[in-house]
Amino acid sequence: MPFFWVRFLMTKREFDMTFKTADLSDENEGRVQAVLPGLLNFGGNTRFYGEMVTIRSLGDFSLVRDQFKSPGAGKVLVVDNDALMDCAMLGDLLAAAAHDNAWQGVVINGCIRDSADIAVMDIGVKALATIPVRGSREGKGELNVEVEFLGAVFRPGEYLYSDEDGILLCAEALL
Repeated sequence: MPFFWVRFLMTKREFDMTFKTADLSDENEGRVQAVLPGLLNFGGNTRFYGEMVTIRSLGDFSLVRDQFKSPGAGKVLVVDNDALMDCAMLGDLLAAAAHDNAWQGVVINGCIRDSADIAVMDIGVKALATIPVRGSREGKGELNVEVEFLGAVFRPGEYLYSDEDGILLCAEALL
């Protein structure tokens, strides 16, 4: 089958996953915000995008669990753990729940665990590092607040685009 027919037969979502952040940056200069380097790819899907839901929580993954156990509807969760390296905010069970509930991905300003298991899951996961110690479950944190890290401001309801080259943020949907 010729290549152009394969492209034609792809679903819209499959076609959209062929985006490149470099191209989006060039096409939307002045409208997008680039996140500075520092996050590593851990999920099986390195290319993902969606409307952002944000969490600010220091060492407590309760809100992450709550969000991933609810319908994600193609959204991306952004978790600001203030770059703390002493605990993980995501493990294999929560990543599986996120996938099962249609979340596209998660970006964590902190650590994850169970990275080998997460690497084969069809979900985008970016974080600073790994550590085997899980965070607490005390119900602390803030949901859908503006968070800032790696030179970028993540606002709930705005859009995140991630691929192998990095992350872009935009107030409106680009795809």
